Amino acid sequence: MQLTVLQAIAVTAAQMLVMLAVAPGIVGLIRKVKARFECRRGASLFQPYADLAKLFRKQPVVSSTASWIFTAAPYVVFAATMAAGLLVPVFASQVPLNFAGNIIALVYLLALGTFFLILAGLDAGSAFGGMGGSRESIIASLAEPAMIMAVFAIALTTGSTNLSTIVHKTALMEGIVTDPSPHLMALAALFIVAIAETGRVPVDNPATHLELTMIHEAMVLEYSGRYLALIEWASGLKLLVFLTLIVNVFAPWGIATTFAPGALALGLAAYLVKVAGLAAVIGTMECMFAKMRLFRLTDLLGAAFILALLGLLFFYILRG
Repeated sequence: MQLTVLQAIAVTAAQMLVMLAVAPGIVGLIRKVKARFECRRGASLFQPYADLAKLFRKQPVVSSTASWIFTAAPYVVFAATMAAGLLVPVFASQVPLNFAGNIIALVYLLALGTFFLILAGLDAGSAFGGMGGSRESIIASLAEPAMIMAVFAIALTTGSTNLSTIVHKTALMEGIVTDPSPHLMALAALFIVAIAETGRVPVDNPATHLELTMIHEAMVLEYSGRYLALIEWASGLKLLVFLTLIVNVFAPWGIATTFAPGALALGLAAYLVKVAGLAAVIGTMECMFAKMRLFRLTDLLGAAFILALLGLLFFYILRG
């Protein structure tokens, strides 16, 4: 199904608005679930929106030793994450940025944001920024290969590297490998990578500010004002991109395969329910597991790589 120019503009604007609006709410939902498990009332679901509004009103403070990289990094991180979000089908299986290999472009756009965030942490000249940047480099160097392997496993089972084609075929069950083994392996690998890339427990704890344990928070410790708001918003967007990728690639139930108003409304409702459910699962898991030590993360991410590799092997074994 080919999009017209007006449909492409409308879908792009709608998808951008939905992701920008939902991202802080997902962070608030995870915090709310954790608070309930800890027998606390917790902050409102809308607290992240209030935090962003407060940060945008504040004047940023920039170190005198920082270069242009420090001030440019928040904009690059936010733009790269938003561009990655536009590649992933949200409530409709067809997206405007519909080209072969866009699932690989998604990986590189997310890596670009991580790269500039590491540079910003190093550019500030503080001990915490350098420590957080070095730790994030270790995690990224292990998580990216696992994500690439999981992406290849997904692409092989559907016969395409186009995310729209993958989601559309899976939703309609057309021309895909019906045996669940490769998909389940890729799903497990991608879920572990999502936890690592977004700095959730047990890889990192976004609620802590202890210098011995923090990773993502150490890199952004020198930021304030609108720069910190952009980074926090981009962090929520990155989490939402991973959740969207998981729910719509592996469980595209209810997603709109046409542009009928009823189908789009159902697709949006199904998307919100699926993403909220997966966010609640992440919040529950964070209450069940403690943060892992840094030198143990290699085992976790190594397991993700092996799972993705097994997904590839199972595909060739089943096909043969």
